[in-house]
Amino acid sequence: MKQNINLIPLQKFVLIALRVLIGWHLLYEGISKLLISDWSSAGFLSESKWILKGFSGWIVSNAGVLNVVDFMNIWGLMAIGVGLIIGLFTRTVAISGTIMLLLYYLNNPPLIGLEYTLPSEGSYLIVSKTLIEAAALFALAVFPAGSFAGLDSIRRRFRFRNHKKEA
Repeated sequence: MKQNINLIPLQKFVLIALRVLIGWHLLYEGISKLLISDWSSAGFLSESKWILKGFSGWIVSNAGVLNVVDFMNIWGLMAIGVGLIIGLFTRTVAISGTIMLLLYYLNNPPLIGLEYTLPSEGSYLIVSKTLIEAAALFALAVFPAGSFAGLDSIRRRFRFRNHKKEA
């Protein structure tokens, strides 16, 4: 996809800052889960009370599937975080992060009538920090957030040079 968007330096800075900040958050979330020897997503999934309740219950009831989900959660968070921080495959990791965060949200949304036993951070109604971060990641996927100050810009230049040589 060709990028014909001209951004002023402040706009580029804001996109880079947003990309790095969200990347750091996701990377740290993955690392912190990795460092907790008995961490599992079972507690979070057991709290599911909305449209993914049945699916989450199935995951929790199957130890092998739960292990795969835990592995994918930890390493997915870290891979998405690193990709965002260094600006590599930015669109792909931003979309992957959006999907992951929307899955978190759909498991435990802050809706009236849903009560959770796990403590929450703050008081939310419909919109939570998870939903906001998912929307911000989607914005990073829509804008060329990795095409400057990231490895995507180097990758794009290299691909352009090789394409030019072949022509």
